[in-house]
Amino acid sequence: MDFRWSKEDDAFRREVRGFLAQELPPNWDDDAGDGEGLDAEEKIQFAKRFSKKLGERKWLCASWPEEYGGLSWSPMKQFIFNEELGKRRIDLSRLSMGAGVLIVGPSIIAHGTPEQKARFLPPIARGEAQWAQLYSEPNAGSDLASIETTADDMGDYFLVNGWKTWSSMAEKAQWAAMLARTDRKAPKHRGISYLLLDLKSPGIHFFPLVNMCDVAHFNTIHLENVVVPKNCLLGEQNNGWRAATSTLNLERSFIRHVCNGLQYFDELMKTAKQGTGGRKPLEENVLLRQRLAQLAIETHISQLFAYRIAWMQERGNKPTYETSIQKLFNSEMTQRMVQVGMEIAGLHGQLTLGSPHQVMKGKAQLLYRAQRAITIGGGTSEIQRNLIGQRGLGLPKGS
Repeated sequence: MDFRWSKEDDAFRREVRGFLAQELPPNWDDDAGDGEGLDAEEKIQFAKRFSKKLGERKWLCASWPEEYGGLSWSPMKQFIFNEELGKRRIDLSRLSMGAGVLIVGPSIIAHGTPEQKARFLPPIARGEAQWAQLYSEPNAGSDLASIETTADDMGDYFLVNGWKTWSSMAEKAQWAAMLARTDRKAPKHRGISYLLLDLKSPGIHFFPLVNMCDVAHFNTIHLENVVVPKNCLLGEQNNGWRAATSTLNLERSFIRHVCNGLQYFDELMKTAKQGTGGRKPLEENVLLRQRLAQLAIETHISQLFAYRIAWMQERGNKPTYETSIQKLFNSEMTQRMVQVGMEIAGLHGQLTLGSPHQVMKGKAQLLYRAQRAITIGGGTSEIQRNLIGQRGLGLPKGS
C-alpha cells in the first residue's frame, strides 16, 4: 500500500477545500457544523441549498457513470472528497438527499428500466429529489429479510400494508425505497420486492421517534392500503433482496466517521489541557494522558482501516469483512471516546448548550447520549462479528 498522494490528488483536495470555504456559513466551524446555532428548518434549508451546489458541479453523485449525471470518479477520488467533507463535519448521509445519492440511485442504475433511470436519476443528481429508505420494521432490523410488510399484486399495481421504522428524514422526503413481501409462501429472502414509493400517496402515516437527545430524526411509518404502480417495481418481482443489497462500487470506508472522531479527539485534548471539570491540567494527570494516548492510537488505526478499504476498491477488489472490521472498530472506539469526554468535562459535562458553565458547547453530554446507538445502527456489533468470522476467518455459522 502506497501512502503517498499524487499531485492530482493534492490539487483536488485544494479545490474541494476552496469550494467548502466559499459555500459553508461563516459560523460553520464554531457552531453550525455541530448542528448548534441552526434550528430544524434551517438545517433542512441548508441541506437543500448545499446539495444543489454540489449538484451543479456534479459532485453530489460524482461516482455515478457520466450518462447518469455523475463524473465516473474512482473510489480513491470519492474517498478524498468524503475525507475533506468529513474534516468540515459534513455528512452526506445526513443531508436530506443522502438516501437518494448513496442507496436508491445506485440501485436504480444497477437494476432500473430505462424509463426509471430517466425519471428518477436526474433529479437526484441535481440535488432536487429527497429520498428516504423504508427497510427496517418493528420485527425486522438486523434480520432484515424477516420483513412483514406486504405488497399484494393487484394486476396494474401493488397494494401495500404494514409498518416501517427507523426511517431517517422520511417526513421531509418525496420518495422512498421500500422492501415489501410479495410472496408470503416463498423463503424469506426470495419473496421480497423492491418498490419505489411516492410518499405523498394516500394511506401513509408518519409517527416521529424522539430520541434521548430530544431529536426526532427517525420515524415509524404506517402503510395502509397504499397503491404502488407496477412501473415503480425495481428489478424483478420477488427478487428485491438482490436489488437492495447489490450496488455500484461506492466508497465504503466510513471515512466521514473517522474524521468526526479525529475532530472530537482534538477537542478533548484542548479541554483536557485546560484542566476543566475540577481536574488537574493534562501535564499533571498521568492516568488521563494514558487514556488519551490510547485514543490517539485508536483513531489513527481507524484511519488506516479506512485507507485500506479505499485502496482495495481503487485496485478493483471488493471489500467484504474489511468493512465490518472498520464499522465495528470505529463504533466501539467512538463510545470509548465519548465516555472519556464525559470524564474530562466532569460535572460540567452534563450542562447543555447555553448554560453559563458549559464545557465543549455542551457536546460532552450530547455525544454521550447520541453515540449509545452507534453500535446498533448500520449493523449491530454482533452482526459485524458474525460477518468477520464467516467471511474473514471462514468459520461456519453457529460456531
